[in-house]
Amino acid sequence: MSIEQVSPLGLKTLLDRSENLTLLDVREPDERAFCVIPTTPEITDIHIPMREIPTRLGEIREASKDKLLVVYCHHGVRSMMAATWLEAQGVGSILNLDGGIDAWSMEVDRTVARY
Repeated sequence: MSIEQVSPLGLKTLLDRSENLTLLDVREPDERAFCVIPTTPEITDIHIPMREIPTRLGEIREASKDKLLVVYCHHGVRSMMAATWLEAQGVGSILNLDGGIDAWSMEVDRTVARY
């Protein structure tokens, strides 16, 4: 099994369609405070730093139940590790944001600050 990547433009399409999805931001709190991918109220948006994922697995399962889970971080490395671990725990449909929030900022929404 391997985690599929979604491009920033692919994620934008999903968000624009208000697809049944959950965004999981695995960055640290200071990174989250600096910038986020904007969402609408229809989209479930959760922030769980990568180091907390094992202890908060139930919360992730609940938030992504019957939804597509899109995991992201700064450049896509941490989120891929988290997504791979979540898949091994039996969490359903998962995509990793290719290039992370940095690629999102460059390719989709330049108002999202880069760091």
